[in-house]
Amino acid sequence: MTREPRVIARPPLLFLAALLLGLASDRLLPWPFAVPGTDLVHWMTAGSMIVVGLALAAAGIRNFFRAATPVPTNEATRVLVTTGIHGWTRNPIYLGIFLVYGGIGMAARSPWTLILTLPLAITIRYGVVAREETYLERRFGDAYRDYKARVRRWL
Repeated sequence: MTREPRVIARPPLLFLAALLLGLASDRLLPWPFAVPGTDLVHWMTAGSMIVVGLALAAAGIRNFFRAATPVPTNEATRVLVTTGIHGWTRNPIYLGIFLVYGGIGMAARSPWTLILTLPLAITIRYGVVAREETYLERRFGDAYRDYKARVRRWL
């Protein structure tokens, strides 16, 4: 049995790479039309996404620290965390980072960053989450299968 999930890359690096690629693409391949979004509603929406995303990610990280299990995907999980925010969604940290990513894309008025959300989501879902789920099922067996049956992956 592997000691860690063997994800394709560290998730924060995947999000950062997509964000930088999106922002660079905005400069290299600008859209031929103006991107709307300089009013108060735009800023409130983007800011709210970032704040809620940070809160979700922080709650997930706090749960891991309280359970004394590592957050990084390249370290072995010690305990199956199923309470707190993890009782509502199995992936609060990734969900939070997606909200922060989308909020930054909106705030920066970056169409390419927002377009890259789909390939990023597919990469996270199959290259990270699926591998983590397989690992957790091997590691925790029925306890993880029961948790998976009662708590949604995202929302």
